[in-house]
Amino acid sequence: MIEKVPITKQGLEKLRQELQHILTVERPQNIKAIEEARSHGDLSENAEYHAAKERQSMLEAKINDLEMSISRSDVIETNNENVDMVVFGVTVELRNMATDKNVAYQLVGPYESDPDSGRISIVSPLGRALIGKEEGDEITLETPGGVQEFEILEIR
Repeated sequence: MIEKVPITKQGLEKLRQELQHILTVERPQNIKAIEEARSHGDLSENAEYHAAKERQSMLEAKINDLEMSISRSDVIETNNENVDMVVFGVTVELRNMATDKNVAYQLVGPYESDPDSGRISIVSPLGRALIGKEEGDEITLETPGGVQEFEILEIR
């Protein structure tokens, strides 16, 4: 049985758009590059041909990965009005107690995770530690860089 992975509606749409782009733009461009490189003759010493074939392998792997991700996705509706605890889809504002700096993260599925854009996976160590907590709660997290402590300032 295939394990389902939670995702937002927007996250699933982004995966589908990326797959569509590869299928309709990148793959056809790469096929043309292979055909053009073939027309140059001897394939054994044709660097353009080998590069295009390598790109083809990477594109096919990405297509397979995206198709698997889409098939395993389970869209979770995120109607999080008046939420009083941390659940999938909410945005949590935290205060790092060591640095006294605030940071906000939306809890999303692993396929959508992008910490630099403020989106962390619910299966990440921080995501797991936040689930079920409420405003004002403090969490302690063991990280490779040492212990970090956060206070939950706001859930929205």
